[in-house]
Amino acid sequence: MLTQDQLNKYAQVLLWGMQAARREEFAPGDIVMLRYDFAGRRLTEILFDKIIEKGLQPVQRTSTSPQMEYSFYSKADKSQLQFVPPGEEELFKQLNGSIALLAPESLTHLQDIDPGRIGESILAKKHMRDILDERENNGHFGWTLGLLPTEELARNAGISPEEYTEQIIKACYLDYPDPIKQWENIFQTASKIKDKLNSLRIQHLHLKSKDCDLIVKPGQDRQWVGVSGHNIPSFELFTSPDWRGTEGSFFMDQPSYRNGNLVKNLKLEFKNGIVTQVAADQGEEFVKKQIEMDNNANKIGEFSLTDKNFSRINKFMAHTLFDENFGGDHGNCHIALGASYSETYAYGGNNLSSDKKESLGFNDSALHWDLVNTQPKTVEAKLESGETITIYENGSFVI
Repeated sequence: MLTQDQLNKYAQVLLWGMQAARREEFAPGDIVMLRYDFAGRRLTEILFDKIIEKGLQPVQRTSTSPQMEYSFYSKADKSQLQFVPPGEEELFKQLNGSIALLAPESLTHLQDIDPGRIGESILAKKHMRDILDERENNGHFGWTLGLLPTEELARNAGISPEEYTEQIIKACYLDYPDPIKQWENIFQTASKIKDKLNSLRIQHLHLKSKDCDLIVKPGQDRQWVGVSGHNIPSFELFTSPDWRGTEGSFFMDQPSYRNGNLVKNLKLEFKNGIVTQVAADQGEEFVKKQIEMDNNANKIGEFSLTDKNFSRINKFMAHTLFDENFGGDHGNCHIALGASYSETYAYGGNNLSSDKKESLGFNDSALHWDLVNTQPKTVEAKLESGETITIYENGSFVI
């Protein structure tokens, strides 16, 4: 659905994103993993060619098909659910980059699978994610991912394949002669906003909309990050708060597909940092099982704001990559249940030990689930000086 010219531009943007997300420059011989859904083969072939030209070592992995996933989660025994292939840990310990291309053929094929079985497999592989997190924190690894249009995505989003494709083109700036120049401009503007946010001594944040009334405590030694090359597109600026300071209510008005399940109009109540009440028009029992995945899945690991001046996404896309970056008329705020991001530690994720992580209220979980609110909203910051200022209003940062 994308033209050859647009695919070439997309490949260049993804390579830019992977490099931007890594502190060290890539050097010949560095290992880059290309993980792709089969419907993303054309773009993968272009990326493979460009990676070879750069003298890098590509390692390609085709994702499991919907039928393979269903067979696995419906029939696998405990040892199969927890299996990690020999050599995978060795590979991950040497990976320098990763690009994932998502082009799902189905969003609902796992809807009748017990979420506990999926959670067991995720938990068994969490140490693999930890390996890459450590490498990234030390500057040795950079990653990004992109989404390609499929009829399944368009159908579940309630728009035509052509409209869906147009959203991807606009969101990634593929309609510009030089999309990387646009991304560099956004990168620079976002950096100025992050610098301003990080200069504020914030005691707590207060999110207010028609259905949200949430207090979030950024916590000690935090920083705002985002627009870093991770995820194409990505327009959000976020931090990982001290989960212990979360109080009040959050409403997810943007539908969310997860593990084959659709969740609509989710309302969460927090007390002393923990989810105490869950209510949803659809998928309520699924949500309850997700937050029971481990001891920390019922706490937040991220607080995020997207400025509508960055994002050209104005339709529901039935995929978190785009939905968490929704711009529209009012921008968006999202929280994530589960894992926090070490990169939001002000002194660098490589300096965040497990003991310090726990003492500072960084959340650690196998779950990371973004929940998006697109209502008109304000976000106020109560400063340590006692002053209260508005940092976000009408879909834009106002500092």
